[in-house]
Amino acid sequence: MWSVEGGTEEFQPEQEEKMEKSEQAAAAFPPSFSVSEIKNKQRRHLMFMKFKQEKRKQKLQLKKKKKKEREALGDKAPPKEVPKTIENQRVYDETTVNPEDEEVAFDEGTDEFCSYFNGLTNPKVLITTSDRPRGRTVRFCEQLATVIPNAYVYYRRGLALKRVVPQCIARNFTYVMVVNEDRKVPNGLVLCHLPDGPTAHFKVSSVRLRKEMKRRGKEPTEHSPEVILNNFSTRLGHSIGRLFAALFPQDPQFVGRQVATFHNQRDFIFFRFHRYIFKNEKKVGIQELGPRFTLKLRSLQKGTFDSKFGEYEWVLKVSLSAVTVFFKMQEELCCLI
Repeated sequence: MWSVEGGTEEFQPEQEEKMEKSEQAAAAFPPSFSVSEIKNKQRRHLMFMKFKQEKRKQKLQLKKKKKKEREALGDKAPPKEVPKTIENQRVYDETTVNPEDEEVAFDEGTDEFCSYFNGLTNPKVLITTSDRPRGRTVRFCEQLATVIPNAYVYYRRGLALKRVVPQCIARNFTYVMVVNEDRKVPNGLVLCHLPDGPTAHFKVSSVRLRKEMKRRGKEPTEHSPEVILNNFSTRLGHSIGRLFAALFPQDPQFVGRQVATFHNQRDFIFFRFHRYIFKNEKKVGIQELGPRFTLKLRSLQKGTFDSKFGEYEWVLKVSLSAVTVFFKMQEELCCLI
């Protein structure tokens, strides 16, 4: 209430209590209230921060309450709730296979990589680029050659890829790796297994060379690295995993303590190259050596590289029409021919 004494107006405590209650009610944000209704930017930000702080307090109180209840119940406490993540909420893929399955074992014994896994063939890789590569792409290829043992870098010099494949077969190469670039940045990779295929086309992204990495280790040695393949559990993933495994010799030299990792997650393949050291019985220290990059499979083709008449086992499906995707892929592959 307002009172007038000697020509001055005094503000009563009742009015102060009402204003405090109104501010608390505004900070509580009733269901019908929206922060966007506040026109003043500073006031809107202040109210939103108060609302977030209040929610954080409630969350902490609920967490403490549940913890006390679990301690009181002891062994009778209900199991903890599993948090929802992108991985555990994914729809189960029906093409997931068991490596010990008889059908999978039969396919492994008769596919194009069986001679390698039986120890009859040693990998020999040729790494090349599209025509007129820039410096970043050339350095990327040179660093890949230090990761993959028995790999050689050659420049295309205008030679068609269909002419490169027969020459590689004649010189006992087991792989042709072609790195494509766009706007001076590597953006594509064709991996062709010789002499009978298959051929995989990948999109390349997030390339980081050794000089661009912080706290990197020293230059890798010439020891054959260990190879780790994670989450290649589907029928298609099983084929791609064997395609990557056949790049490296099957007898890793553990003295070098180097590991090449291909990690498949949400259909993206992340490559990392590390050196490890055992600090004690429980702790292990690792150093990333580089390079690092991410692959996304676009197509898997039977036989060696043939962009026009090749038979495709698998092609990436996207929201665009099939015709648009096909021509877009053909344009990228034409840069590699």
